[in-house]
Amino acid sequence: MVINSQHDCPVLSLFETLLDIPSPPGREERMAAAVRSLLLEWGYEPETDPAGNVFVRFPGENPDGPLVCIAAHMDEIAMVVLACEPNGDLRVTNSGGLIPFKIGERMVTILGDSSDVPGVFSFGSTHRPGALKMGTMWQDVRIITGMSLAQLTEAGVRPGTPVVHAAEGRGPVVLGADDDPLIGAWTFDDRAGVAAILHALHVIKEKGLRTALPTIAAFTVHEEGGCHGAKVLAHREKPEVFVAVDGCPVLPDSPLELDGRPGIWSMDMETNYDQRLFVDLCRLAQDAGTALQPVVYEQAASDAGRVYTHGAAPRVAIFGQVRRNSHGFEVARASVFGNVAKVIVAFLTQWHG
Repeated sequence: MVINSQHDCPVLSLFETLLDIPSPPGREERMAAAVRSLLLEWGYEPETDPAGNVFVRFPGENPDGPLVCIAAHMDEIAMVVLACEPNGDLRVTNSGGLIPFKIGERMVTILGDSSDVPGVFSFGSTHRPGALKMGTMWQDVRIITGMSLAQLTEAGVRPGTPVVHAAEGRGPVVLGADDDPLIGAWTFDDRAGVAAILHALHVIKEKGLRTALPTIAAFTVHEEGGCHGAKVLAHREKPEVFVAVDGCPVLPDSPLELDGRPGIWSMDMETNYDQRLFVDLCRLAQDAGTALQPVVYEQAASDAGRVYTHGAAPRVAIFGQVRRNSHGFEVARASVFGNVAKVIVAFLTQWHG
C-alpha cells in the first residue's frame, strides 16, 4: 500500500484495491467479480444482467417515486490485437480513447482466452528518420511477446484479444504536501467512480440509511467506445433519472481547479444535462460540506449522455473527481475521492425528485 494512514481514506483504499484488476471493454468479469464480492461481504444481494452489469436495488422511502439509477462503468481504456506476426509480435489498435504515447514503452498484459501473457509495448528503434514523429500512430506500435505463434495460439491470443497496461507501473503514487496530497495512477477512469459508489453503499449499509427514492446503484460494462452496458440497463429498467459518476478532466481553457471539489458536467458533445438536476446536485454538495465545479466539454461523452440521447432516461447528470490528464496517468487531489462519495450519499438519501 503506497497510500499511508496519514492521508488514507476508505474510497482511496477501495480505489487502490481495484487498480490492479484488468477490465478492458468486453472483459470486465474480473472487476465485476471483485465488486460483487464486496457487495456480498457488506450484506447486499447484487444482481448481474446478461450484459455483465452488476447492480443493487433499493426500494426507497417513497416506493412510488421515480426510479433513480446511479452508475459508474467498470471498464478501462485498452487495446485489442489486430494480428499476430510470425516473430510473435502483436499489432494492436485502441479500444476506447487510448493514444499510443499515453502508454509509452512499458509492460502490458495480454488477456488471452486461456491465460494472460506479458508483453512490452514497443515503438522500435529511434535511430531512424522520422523518429521524432513517432508515438501517435497505432501503425507504429508492436507488442513484443517473445513467444511463438503456436504458444500464442495455446494461450488464446488472437485478433480481438484485449491488452491492458500491466499492474506494474499503474500506481497509485502520492505527490506533494501530506495534508492533502495529489494522487496519481493509471487510470482513474472509471475505477474512482466505482470506488466512490461502493463506499457510498457501504456507508448507507453501516449507518442503516435508506434511499429517498427507488434506486438502482449500478456498475456498468463497456462505456469506453459506446456506453453499451448503461444503455442496456436503462432501456430495460426505464429509470426517470440516470446519474453517472465519472471524471472531470482539466482542459487548458476550463475553469476547473485541482482541489478537493468534484466537478459536474453541464453540457458535452452530445447533450445539455438536466439543469434542474444540476442545481439540485450542487445544493446537495454544499449540504454535504463540499461544492461542485461546473464544466462544459466539447469533445467528451458519458454513460449518462448516451442514455439520454438514446431515449432511455428523460433526466440525466454526471459528476465526479476533477483530474489532470485523461486516458493516461491521471492526477487528482486526495480529498476529492471522499467528497465525491459524500455527494453520492447525500443525493441517494436526501433527493426526492
